[in-house]
Amino acid sequence: QLQLVESGGGLVQPGGSLRLSCAASGFTLDNYAIGWFRQAPGKEREGVSCISSSDATTYYADSVKGRFTISRDNAKNTVYLQMNSLKPEDTAVYYCAAHVEYYYCSAHGKWYDYWGQGTQVTVSS
Repeated sequence: QLQLVESGGGLVQPGGSLRLSCAASGFTLDNYAIGWFRQAPGKEREGVSCISSSDATTYYADSVKGRFTISRDNAKNTVYLQMNSLKPEDTAVYYCAAHVEYYYCSAHGKWYDYWGQGTQVTVSS
């Protein structure tokens, strides 16, 4: 069974950091583009970042550019989202998603085939 599992969320003060992990089971992430999305209460889902299978393409939403970094460790079958300088407006449930693609990735959720269950990130003092 193909599964994605997010972890690393939690409560952090403004200006703090968290590293989210997206671990795959039942398949290897080598051939998959991975996207990170978030959804805050009452708001639409937002594409935060993505990385292609080849690492040739990465994307960051303007709201996180310069603060978040996406990376992958194929040996651990895991993709990470390092989040620094966190702001209260980063508070949301964060999801990772996967789609078979070598060169590209997408900020659009409908492009992806597999989704994790989400991890809560709360930025508050």
